[in-house]
Amino acid sequence: MKIYMIPSSWKIALVSLPLVLSVACTSPPVMHEEIGQPSLPSTSGIPQDRRVLAGEWDYEDGAVVTLTLDEQGNGSYPWKDGRFVTHSLSDHVWQGMWIQKENDREGGFTVQFSPDFSDGEGQWWYTRIEDDRAPTQKGGTFRLTRKNSSSAANETSSAP
Repeated sequence: MKIYMIPSSWKIALVSLPLVLSVACTSPPVMHEEIGQPSLPSTSGIPQDRRVLAGEWDYEDGAVVTLTLDEQGNGSYPWKDGRFVTHSLSDHVWQGMWIQKENDREGGFTVQFSPDFSDGEGQWWYTRIEDDRAPTQKGGTFRLTRKNSSSAANETSSAP
């Protein structure tokens, strides 16, 4: 019976390979940088009550469009049969996605609100244009201003 000796450098490689593969497989992909979309700011605080988003907002990106949001921060706007869907609201940062049915486009957005939630500065980007799921077309910036801002940001409705 012949015994084969494996050189020590091979032993290290064989032992290290599963560890390297497990780390590589558990790391999240970095999609935003790969397709030229902005990274979302990290939020470290407790999620805020989304009801602060409810109401009408002036969305300004060249022209002004009225955005109407419900108590979950989801809503619609008239341009291209558009909708906003909220993913999170934390540390005065609102994050979500937008969808436009009429021109078959969607994307993401993030807004940094003022301390009283009366206005905010935002960025938007594309995640899909028709069948293209990695569009290179750039997004833009926008400004939100609460309509009828007479303390609407501080009002909360009671639970049913």
